[in-house]
Order: sequence, then C-alpha cells, then structure tokens
Amino acid sequence: MASTTSAGEQQSPSVRIPDEGSDVLVGPDSDVDPLVSIVMPTMNEEEGVGTCIDYVKNAVRESGYLTEVIISDDSTDRTPEIAREAGAIVVEPDEPGYGYAYRYAFQHCRGDYIVMGDADTTYDFRQFPELLDPVVSGEADIVMGSRLEGEIEDGAMPALHQYVGNPLLTKFLNVFYGAGVSDAHSGFRAFRADILDELELETTGMEFASEMIMVAGTQDLTIEEIPITYHEREGEATLESFQDGWRHVRFMLLNAPIYLFSVPGAVLGLLGIGVMVATYSGVSVGGITLGIHSAIMGSLFTLLAYQVASMGVFSTITGDAIQRPDDPVTTAVVEHMTLERMATLGVLVFTAGAVYAGWLVTQWAATGFQQLPMVVGDVIAFTAIVIGAQTVFNAFFMSSIAKRR
Repeated sequence: MASTTSAGEQQSPSVRIPDEGSDVLVGPDSDVDPLVSIVMPTMNEEEGVGTCIDYVKNAVRESGYLTEVIISDDSTDRTPEIAREAGAIVVEPDEPGYGYAYRYAFQHCRGDYIVMGDADTTYDFRQFPELLDPVVSGEADIVMGSRLEGEIEDGAMPALHQYVGNPLLTKFLNVFYGAGVSDAHSGFRAFRADILDELELETTGMEFASEMIMVAGTQDLTIEEIPITYHEREGEATLESFQDGWRHVRFMLLNAPIYLFSVPGAVLGLLGIGVMVATYSGVSVGGITLGIHSAIMGSLFTLLAYQVASMGVFSTITGDAIQRPDDPVTTAVVEHMTLERMATLGVLVFTAGAVYAGWLVTQWAATGFQQLPMVVGDVIAFTAIVIGAQTVFNAFFMSSIAKRR
C-alpha cells in the first residue's frame, strides 16, 4: 500500500440498502441523489459492458452505496443500448479521446465519490467498495487498484506490458512526481469528486491516466493502493502499445523540465568543466594525462550543457508544467536575473574569454607566429566567449518571452 501523506478526517456518509424490487442503480430521474458515481468510457464494448454493470449491481446490494453508473460512450455497436437496458446513464462526448471521455462524464456525475474503470471486464467492479471505503472514511484522497501487487490472470496483460512497460512507466512517474505507487497506470480508481477542482485535468488522450497521478503526487494528495485481480478482457483490445506508451513518456517528460533539461544540463556541465580543468592543470585521470582532444570534448559538453540548461529556464518561464524546476540555478535565474543583470554577466564572461584569448594571441605573435601557446588555453578562452555571447542573447530573449506572458 502506498501513501504520500495523510488525508483529512471525514465522517463516513450513510448508505441505504436498495429496497426489494426497486432499481438497484440510481437513474437520471430518481428522487434521491447517488453517493457514488461509477464512470466507464466505452468504445464498442458490447461484449463486456453488461457484465461490468451487473458486477456494480452486485456490489451495491452488498455495500448499500447509493450508486449511479455513467457510460461515456463513443460506440458504433450496441454498447449504449445494452448499458441503458441495464440501468446505466449514457452520455456521448462531443470530442474524441479516452481522457476527454472521462472529463466529459465527470461533469455529469452527481455523487460525492467517483469510481472509474474500463468496461471490458478486466476490472472486477464487485471490488469497487474495497477501493471506495478508504476514501469515504477519509484515509485517502485517491485509492487505486494495483494489478502488479495483486493477480494478473493468464492472457489478461501482454508480458511486455506486465514486466517492462508498466513497471518502467511507474518508476518514471514515481521518480519525477513522487507518487509512490506500484501500478501507476491502473485504470481502476476511486476518489472524492471534489478533488477534480484541485487536479484541473486537461489531457484528452491515454495520458489522462498519468496526468491524474502526476498532479496528485505533486499536490501531496494521499494515494493508496489495494491489490486487485486483473482479468482477461471481453472483445478486441484498442490499445496501441508503443504509441500509447510513448504518449505517457512524452507527457511525463514535458511536464518535468527539471528532469528533461536541468538535471542533464547539470551533469553535462560538471563533466565538461571537470575535463577542461583536469586537462588545463595536467592532472592525470586513472594514470592517463588528458590532452587537447579531451579539452575539446570538455568544451563541447560544457556548451551543450549550457544550451540544455537554458531550455530548462525557457520552459519554466513560458510553460505551465506540473512539476516546475526548483533547482537553485533555474530558480535564481528565473527569480533574480533581470535583463540587465544577465546581460552584464554575459559581457563579463565574454570579456574574460576575449582578454585571455588576446593574451594568447600576443604570446603567439611574440614568437613571430611560429610557436603556438598552450592550445588548451585557446579552447577554454573561446568556450568562455561563446557562453558569454549566448548569455547576452539569452537575456534579451528571456525578457522578450517573459513580457508576453
């Protein structure tokens, strides 16, 4: 079980066992409000949607939670008819996309709590009260069903997803956003409806599953997990493994500039400067004395590091990432470096490099241009000149884009 922080205590709401002969699910015209809204996005799920709704009904009879089922449908088969006949409310999103289907359905939810999951029988909705109970009692803001900590039936999940894709994506999400979960892309979740205002979810595609946990992790909402059984789906799968996986990775990286830009920039910069210093001072590394080619490599790493780190600053100024960079360098530049200060710093670095380069040229001239001075010094001097010039232009560029925000 994973948890990021402790949720505020809440009173457990009352439940009502449905009367014999009455409708088990709360319909759109019912005179009572549901406590729970269960949302299922569907696209041609006629083989599984009826079973999923029956599972919900079984759980409602056992738990007493007043529940409505909302089907967010974009089907061309009998899925909506089957859902309505089973007592569900069917809404039809006006735009495509897995994430948009959920967001559209959330607007129609009347319950204080929401449970979400796919309508292909992979998730057993008879387990929904197990997910919901910690949320209702105030122990968690979000509870997820963990497939990787539970049981995955034979044929329910491709081996590539089970042993590579899902664990790897979960690891990225935990490192980048501090979610602390074991199965970040499980779609079986329960949460308080009012946290949707805090999450402000925006994505429309498959990355919606990542966005919810990414934002929750950065906002220190309580995320807990319970092990679940993941079943083989009914009907044909609509996922595209590599394309959907890439969408998740891309979304995570674009919303974590500190890991996309700042950290690589810092690593490259330390390596590049370290190599140039070691070469200039003649220090041996592992018994090997570095030469001019090492100095050139160090220069290239340093210039690349400066460019990458600058992108981190630019993305912080112009973007609205979920995980904004908070490293000391980016923070100092964004909060304290005015155009004048940054341009002045660039001029100083440029001048230092130019003066050193000029002195080296003077030394060269003193020999009648016959004997070159230390070439490593040339590399360092011209590296400083380039970085200084970049800093001046970056100062004006950052000032320009900052005014447009």
